[in-house]
Amino acid sequence: MNQPLRLPTRASLATALVVALFAPTSWAAFNSGSTGADGVLNPTVNTEIELPPSGILNYTTVNIPTGVTVKFKRNAANTPVYILASGDVTIAGTIDVRGADAKHAGTYGDGAQGDDGIPGEGGPGGFEGGRGGRDDTQQRAAIIRGGGGLGPGGGAGGVEGADGCNATTGHYKYAGIGGAYASKALKVYMYHCTMTTPAADPYGSALMQPMVGGSGGGGGRGGTNYPGSGGGGGGGAVLIASSGTLRVTGSVDATGGDGGGVTGTGVGGQGAGGSGGGIRLIATTVAGTGSLLAAGGCINYNNARRQRCGATGRSDEWGGSEGRIRIEGESITYSGTSSPAYVRGEIGAVFLTSVPSLRISSVAGQAVPAVPTGTNDVTLPASTTGPVVVAFETTNVPLGNTIQLRVVPAYGTPSAAVSGALVGSTAAATADASVTLPQGPSALQATTTYTVTVASLQDEALSERLSRLAQNERVEKVEVTVALEGGARAKLITGSGQTFEMPYAALSAIGFKG
Repeated sequence: MNQPLRLPTRASLATALVVALFAPTSWAAFNSGSTGADGVLNPTVNTEIELPPSGILNYTTVNIPTGVTVKFKRNAANTPVYILASGDVTIAGTIDVRGADAKHAGTYGDGAQGDDGIPGEGGPGGFEGGRGGRDDTQQRAAIIRGGGGLGPGGGAGGVEGADGCNATTGHYKYAGIGGAYASKALKVYMYHCTMTTPAADPYGSALMQPMVGGSGGGGGRGGTNYPGSGGGGGGGAVLIASSGTLRVTGSVDATGGDGGGVTGTGVGGQGAGGSGGGIRLIATTVAGTGSLLAAGGCINYNNARRQRCGATGRSDEWGGSEGRIRIEGESITYSGTSSPAYVRGEIGAVFLTSVPSLRISSVAGQAVPAVPTGTNDVTLPASTTGPVVVAFETTNVPLGNTIQLRVVPAYGTPSAAVSGALVGSTAAATADASVTLPQGPSALQATTTYTVTVASLQDEALSERLSRLAQNERVEKVEVTVALEGGARAKLITGSGQTFEMPYAALSAIGFKG
């Protein structure tokens, strides 16, 4: 019997593999950078497009007619979908990158029990929900705990214990927490406990650079007779760039998946909804009266989808938080619906390069694929005991920093470890950490944080540009956090102690390298 080890998909790292396409000057029309190699996209029936390894589709023009839905088959790296067009893009039908719903548990729905506890898969660039805890008549914690949703804002799974307000486990301990993205996702009923924990934390930024999808909702606790239901998958991420006019009269849908329904004597707890995904539209002109959708997932209740939505901690909110939507254009006349409301911005770079990155290179001496799938990327013998070594590789991260490793088992409580200091060079460094892995599948997550003193850069012009991002206060330090997923983040720290958080991409755009 082998012990599979899952590594999370790395949607955020895909941006390091492509060439930057810089923003246009004020006198030039926007250039999407499409090579046109994929020709014209003009489907007449519902279509599923297989994504290339980069996730980038190069079209001349795109026309999705009314009544036609286009979906995308996730690639091995689970990158977002990048649709580039040298001409116009018209979406009268539907582009669908939604997160999938989790399967039901117990006698709910069709009553089929072979799929109880299975979570929803994330849309392209999004992340899987947590698995529902297994059933156990003795209610042993190691068996019944629900799995945590994957992704930077993955919600925790349900745990053992009786109802009652607790800052660590919430009131309804059997329930999972929804996935987070643009905002925090509070556990159901926390509003009535006058608490803001437990919760899944937000990530990313309104700039949406790099692109990343939504995170999975946590799985419910297992019952005495039936498992808990799984959490919904996070909505996917899609970037659509047109050198001409991008017109949406249909819909672009990156909604999060629902937690599965539960019913039956001794059934487990409710899995939560995944968070909404990401939609970024860039064109010379963006127009239309359609729908842009990146709401969080909900739960299946009373045999109906999308019930008890929301993630603010009320007693009737079991869902994930909303995703992000951004529109960039020289002319923006789009007047359709947007859920959540879209952020309007100037045209920025389609892709970023030279950003800090982090990857897991090996586990217990076994190499991790250069493009992890997130499913059984490394398999260790069941006889493996004691600590194993997890090796890391970084680019553009200063030497001497350490990496924080988090192990998220399919069932049970996450654990953590810290690596030794990075060695090598800033351009290519390595480190490793020792950690004891639980039996069964686990997902590994990692982050590293370092601080750059602005004075050490000896660039007064850059210092001035940084101050404009900090309400014109002088910035003394920049704290950078790099993760496997979600993209690098930065925190500006001023002389008066104020802090301003933003994506690393915002600093890269003004010439910061550190």
